[in-house]
Amino acid sequence: MAEFSPKSRPRTDFHARHIPECSSELYTLGMPAPKSTKKDPSPQAQLDAFLDKYSPAVATLARACLAKMRARLPGAVQLVYDNYNALVIGFGPSERAGEAVFSIALYPRWVTLFFLQGAGLPDPKRVLKGGGKVVRHIVLASAADLDQPAVQALMATALKRAGPGLNPGAPGRLVIRSISAKQRPRRPA
Repeated sequence: MAEFSPKSRPRTDFHARHIPECSSELYTLGMPAPKSTKKDPSPQAQLDAFLDKYSPAVATLARACLAKMRARLPGAVQLVYDNYNALVIGFGPSERAGEAVFSIALYPRWVTLFFLQGAGLPDPKRVLKGGGKVVRHIVLASAADLDQPAVQALMATALKRAGPGLNPGAPGRLVIRSISAKQRPRRPA
């Protein structure tokens, strides 16, 4: 029986058009990949690019809310997830997502503050929305909503109940955790 090898097989027109001949110039197996001369963008530059995908109104509101959250939570690690449904920025004491206390999520038409352990929070003013077993949220009409006494009280209670506390003396960090290749449109249709 004749032994088959790729070289003994005749090249067809399909092969000539779609598959290049193997040559040492084309394939460098075992060689390191060429190094990129472009510098990777900083996490803040990446976050700004993610925010710019949204309408100007939503992006402006989100930037104002993020500035208030950073001022209120010095030392927090910000975990960024550019997911399929939304852009989410979580705030916690470490890079562990399970330790995050709050998150800001951007949707095409609104910005939401999530209390990631909000189901057990006392809410006499009934500002928290949601019916799940763990998370509650507030849709933010403006960044000033974060300054309302009821919201500040909820945030203070949530921080007290959180496991490892935030260290205000620690340098806050911005960490890009996930970028989804496939995403819903970031602007309203």
